[in-house]
Amino acid sequence: MKTVTLSTLQALKRAGEPFSCLTAYDATFARTASEAGIEVLLVGDSLGMVLQGHTSTLPVTLDDICYHTRCAAQGKGASLLMVDLPFMSNATTERMLEDAGALMRAGAEMVKVEGEAWMADGIRELSRRGVPVCAHLGLTPQTVHQLGGYKVQGRDADHAERILEDARTLAEAGASVILLECVPASLGRAVTEALDVPVIGIGAGPDTDGQILVMHDVLGVTGGRTPRFVKNFMAEADDIQGAFQRYHEDVKARRFPAEEHGF
Repeated sequence: MKTVTLSTLQALKRAGEPFSCLTAYDATFARTASEAGIEVLLVGDSLGMVLQGHTSTLPVTLDDICYHTRCAAQGKGASLLMVDLPFMSNATTERMLEDAGALMRAGAEMVKVEGEAWMADGIRELSRRGVPVCAHLGLTPQTVHQLGGYKVQGRDADHAERILEDARTLAEAGASVILLECVPASLGRAVTEALDVPVIGIGAGPDTDGQILVMHDVLGVTGGRTPRFVKNFMAEADDIQGAFQRYHEDVKARRFPAEEHGF
């Protein structure tokens, strides 16, 4: 695989070719995923749940994320490394700039931030300073308590339209990528078709430009209730790299996600 950059993702979108994304938190799994062909790796604040054992992503600190970013950067190979800004990094534009700077110095090649259209000023300032940004919309886990739990977003027409308009606003402000989590497939398709920037989905239907899953879900070692949008690829593979390869191939062939994985 050639080195994946933002230009690569843009070219894949123009060509109508989907791309695969997967979380990774250390050098070994990052290398294994990259060798399996995964185009984008995410050092996600999901580490708070799958590595640290918390019930949400909120306890994850900037130091936690920087540590795992440095680890994953050592093994990422040709994959693009995207990294989450942790809870409250979006509190002010100044804090977003400082925290994003710390992540980029640790090895990030793109930062991901949760929120809505009000993040436009911060994203604009990051973009001006050469920091590629992925804007995360829909179900935003850092606001789980405000949302009342991990619930599908954008089911009614008004909310769906608001998410679409937020995506447009943030793309116009300079967001290089939009990530949609837990929204109806029809909304995932509408946002993807409306924007020139790549759109990544998780539980957002089959029509987004890219698909992302948490590594532990792909390997079938998720604790507790398994989300509907998850598939255990380890059940169809002989080893971990084989599971990653099957996931990558199914995304590229648009076999995953199937209808049963959407809303």
